[in-house]
Amino acid sequence: MTTFQDAKDSFYVALRNQLAVLNPDRTTTVRGAVRPAVVVAENELQPGDGNPPLDTFVLHWFATAVDTSEAIPLEHARCEIRVSTAGSPEVAGMDRGRTLAAMRAELDVMLAPGQAVKTSHAGASAIEAATPVFWSTAAGEQVKETPGELRMLCAVEVFAWREP
Repeated sequence: MTTFQDAKDSFYVALRNQLAVLNPDRTTTVRGAVRPAVVVAENELQPGDGNPPLDTFVLHWFATAVDTSEAIPLEHARCEIRVSTAGSPEVAGMDRGRTLAAMRAELDVMLAPGQAVKTSHAGASAIEAATPVFWSTAAGEQVKETPGELRMLCAVEVFAWREP
């Protein structure tokens, strides 16, 4: 049996792997490990941390809903992808608009497949599910300027069939 947690994990892995190929230089450090700059807030950030990592795609998940009108229930949840950048220190952050635009373009490419293999990561090795995880394009883009930073928020709806 797969759960919607498997869909969330598979979505994260798909974005992380896409970024690793698209821009191997866009990395972040989480608990001392350097890796592609995609993190899941509920798993990897400290509660109450008001300073999200810069130049990193931070995934925030919201409540799961279930459509039971079909033979196989369809689960879905909103995922907000948040990005903050201060630009490059070499130019005193004067390129933060360009940096944010580059990250928005990367996000579009990362989301472009629209689906991925759904995999359960609950055990020692990943187990592939019978149905995929799939998602919408990014919508509702909001850009906010704070002192020294630009912040962007986009929302994606993520879907997966509930398997027996």
